Amino acid sequence: MLRTKDILDEKDPKLRKENSEVIFPLSDKDKKLIDDMLEHLRLSQIEKEAEKYNLRPGMGLAAPQVGVNKRFFVVCHEEEEGKFHDYILINPKVLSYSEELIYAEAGEGCLSVNREVEGIVPRHARITVSGFDKDGNKIKYRAREELAIAFQHELDHLDGILFFDHIDPNDPYKNCDIMRPI
Repeated sequence: MLRTKDILDEKDPKLRKENSEVIFPLSDKDKKLIDDMLEHLRLSQIEKEAEKYNLRPGMGLAAPQVGVNKRFFVVCHEEEEGKFHDYILINPKVLSYSEELIYAEAGEGCLSVNREVEGIVPRHARITVSGFDKDGNKIKYRAREELAIAFQHELDHLDGILFFDHIDPNDPYKNCDIMRPI
């Protein structure tokens, strides 16, 4: 099981490195890592389990965050109380996104950023992404609202971008009046 200590801190240069495309078939090591990442996220969102294992709640995790500089990420989305949907995106590509911009009203967080960051991160309200699953099958997801934010956050990790890179340090709430909070 992945522990909090296994997730790189924002100061680690591996988070800013270029990440390589994944070659199929996936290695057993990468398959296990994907399973471990999803297990960590699921347990982190169940209060009793999060307390037991001392986990910060998280919805998504990208390979670079655990020291693997490859282009894949996972999202574990709690769609309703206790019901989770797992998303695995390997070698993802953005196909389209909405013009409408939104932001997480409570602010974005990151399992690699162990501090409060004030400000808003502009994100597209809807995004369509293609990629591959663990078996190398082509997949496509259309995400909206909270899930779209999570996908864009994790896609940024694959390009060495952290969420606070999108926040204007001189005006952390810049353009909030032209975006919809969620």
